[in-house]
Amino acid sequence: MRLLTGHARLAGVLGWPVSHSRSPRLHGYWLEALGIDGAYLPLPVHPEHFAAAVRTLADLGFRGANVTIPHKLSAFEVCDSVDATARRAGAVNTLVFRDGRIEGSNTDGYGFLESVRDQAPGWAASDGPAVLLGAGGAARAIAAALLDAGCPRVTLVNRTAARAEALARDLGGAIEVATEPPLAATALLVNTTSLGMQGHAPLDVDLAPLPASAVVADIVYVPLETPLLAAARARGLRAVDGLGMLLHQARPGFEAWFGAAPRVDAALRAIVAADIPKTAG
Repeated sequence: MRLLTGHARLAGVLGWPVSHSRSPRLHGYWLEALGIDGAYLPLPVHPEHFAAAVRTLADLGFRGANVTIPHKLSAFEVCDSVDATARRAGAVNTLVFRDGRIEGSNTDGYGFLESVRDQAPGWAASDGPAVLLGAGGAARAIAAALLDAGCPRVTLVNRTAARAEALARDLGGAIEVATEPPLAATALLVNTTSLGMQGHAPLDVDLAPLPASAVVADIVYVPLETPLLAAARARGLRAVDGLGMLLHQARPGFEAWFGAAPRVDAALRAIVAADIPKTAG
């Protein structure tokens, strides 16, 4: 059992609400496994108090914090500096307090790429075009990461075309907008919407046109096996669940706050996924 001392390093996750977050369990596992004198806390903060709360945490000696819904855009504004990942994503999910300054980054794109590499060995962003379903914050971070990693083209398919077109203009590069996913030439299909999440309607997409070499990814992780992933596996396609993105996006923050590089392994997945439904229904 770890015992905190007066030198304990502190971090946490800011959200409203935050009770659903699995980040405390995730970081707590790493702290225990690595024997680090530190703690990671759930920090429920109302949106109107967000900026003041962040500055107070920095004044109290916290090393930093993760940021979840609905604070990612506000976090961008409160930072003294943001890195290229945050600028490309237009949002911040990781704060580091250093020398009286608030530094922001966005690790969602990194987490997604690492998750696909982990669950679909041999995959590379340069393998071919990607199709992203949705045009929200997660799509923005993932599209930017894919382009930066060498993806030749990203196509956005969203219910509201104007939103996808705005995202494409913001990011620039090889981004297209389509009303239907061009699956026949797709190497990677990604669901960035909430469709397929427990309590939501399933995603209605016919995977038949996808090449046999394609990878299908879903950022939803409740349930672990969404209807989209089940359909992909039934076709013999490589499928990547959303839990991996959650686990991998946490690594850069943990290393910055606690001074050790954590691993994503089977034991961690089992701990974090213990109460997540395996399939829809």
